[in-house]
Amino acid sequence: MTERLFHEDSFLREFTATVIETSQSEGRPAAVLDRTAFYATSGGQPHDTGQLGEARVLDVFEDETDRIVHVLDRELPRGPVSGRIDWERRFDHMQQHSGQHVLSQAFVQTAGAATVSFHLGRETSTIDLELESASDEAITAAESLASRIVFEDRPVTVLSARPEELAALGVRKQSDRQGELRVIDVEGFDRSPCGGTHVRTSGQIGLIGILGYERYKGGTRVEFVCGGRALHALRKDRDVCRQLARLYSAPPEELTHAADKILQERGALLKENARLKEELLESEARALVAEGTRISGNVFVRKVFEGRSLDAVKLLAQKIVQQGGDLALLGSAAPASQAVGARSARLGGDCGAAVKDANGRHGGKGGGRPELAQAGGLPPESLGPWLDSVEGYFRNLT
Repeated sequence: MTERLFHEDSFLREFTATVIETSQSEGRPAAVLDRTAFYATSGGQPHDTGQLGEARVLDVFEDETDRIVHVLDRELPRGPVSGRIDWERRFDHMQQHSGQHVLSQAFVQTAGAATVSFHLGRETSTIDLELESASDEAITAAESLASRIVFEDRPVTVLSARPEELAALGVRKQSDRQGELRVIDVEGFDRSPCGGTHVRTSGQIGLIGILGYERYKGGTRVEFVCGGRALHALRKDRDVCRQLARLYSAPPEELTHAADKILQERGALLKENARLKEELLESEARALVAEGTRISGNVFVRKVFEGRSLDAVKLLAQKIVQQGGDLALLGSAAPASQAVGARSARLGGDCGAAVKDANGRHGGKGGGRPELAQAGGLPPESLGPWLDSVEGYFRNLT
């Protein structure tokens, strides 16, 4: 078993050790030391990174014999070696993990909700709670209590206990591990078995900020940040608020009102825009009907547009029928052309059947109802013949 120096001192940044074994791990060099300050991924906390001699430590994990394996970017010889922890990463993880202990206990005390899992991510962390239905008030209450513990700068110490002694210590959760256990004690607030790295006082957590929460697998998932991450989140939100304040010409505290006003104005403009488009289509439909070809008392309208959407063409075809046209054959020319056929009740016939027949002759896919049908994927050179085919179908009915 590797001696775990981080259990004795989480603030240890440099150390000396002996490389006792070298191997390969997924194609990369790996080394086992007699002792190490590098934390191995476990308990929701990611591994440390840093240097071992000239080698960069890329990954750290525990093998089945409880030895800690260091995955490296280059080989190391057996023998003495010096190690240096990436302190910025280590301290960030200490802030997040210690903050999780405090926040989990805060949810126990304010909502009776135990933590069932913890994940320390690259930018934010999450805890999953046994809390079926959360509320903004419950989240705020837990965040406020956790923050108070941070501000009080309580000592964070490590206790040793046997599994049978945990209940007497009043720990927040039990452990399945056997033998001597590490218990992290936040003075007068929380005790929890944990093998992770932690700060020395709750004040070193810096700040605990909850970013959001959601229902997850019958419980509640809470996303949070601590310390330096909380500062980064504050700066990011502050910068966004400043940019929005400039865009809306409103102070930050009035942004919600300003945004709501703009959304209402946008809704009114969209409604007015839709009305004007409707009027334009009706006017265009009347003009096309007036210019249409009269065949046996029926008005046939045929036209090809450049780059007009299928939805717009389909709506125009329906307007033409509503404005007195009997057959509207409209196409949209493009690398993959589209076409629509619409007919009046007076004309009769089946647009769907006509379109299906034209597709079989000239390509394209689609179909529809007797009064309205469409086709897409037509080769550009086939659009004209396709329209001829559908028009011919209806001419034969007159």
